[in-house]
Amino acid sequence: MFEQAFENLRKATDASIQMQQEMFKKWMGMWPVAPPTGAGMAEPLKLQKKWAETAGEIFKKQRETMEAQFSTGLRNIEEAFRLTEAKDPEEFRAKTIELWQKSFECLRQAFEAQFRDFQAMMTKWTEVVTKGAAQ
Repeated sequence: MFEQAFENLRKATDASIQMQQEMFKKWMGMWPVAPPTGAGMAEPLKLQKKWAETAGEIFKKQRETMEAQFSTGLRNIEEAFRLTEAKDPEEFRAKTIELWQKSFECLRQAFEAQFRDFQAMMTKWTEVVTKGAAQ
C-alpha cells in the first residue's frame, strides 16, 4: 500500500518539477537576449527589475510550499513506523486507514497549493509583461 502511495507522490512531484522547468524555459525564451542601449534603456531596466522581484517572490513561495510538504512527509513516515505499536489487528487496520486518509488529504492540499501558486505566478508574470509592454 505504501509503495503505491510513494510511487504516486514521486510521479506527481516529477510532473510538477517538469512543468516548472518547462515554464521557466518559456519565460527565459521570451526575455530579450541583447540589452537595450541608448536613451530608451530605463524602461526595460524597470521591467527587468520588476521581473526579478516577481521571480524572487515566486521562488520563495515555492520553497515554503516544498518545506511544508517535506515536513508533512516526515510526520507521515514517523506515523507509519508507529503502526507497529498497534495491539490488535483491528487497531492496526484503523490506524492504517487513518494514516492513508491523512496522507492523501495532505497530498490533495499540496497540489491545490501548487495550483494556486501557479495561478498567482502566471497572473503576476502576465502583469509584469503587460505593464512593461504598455509603457
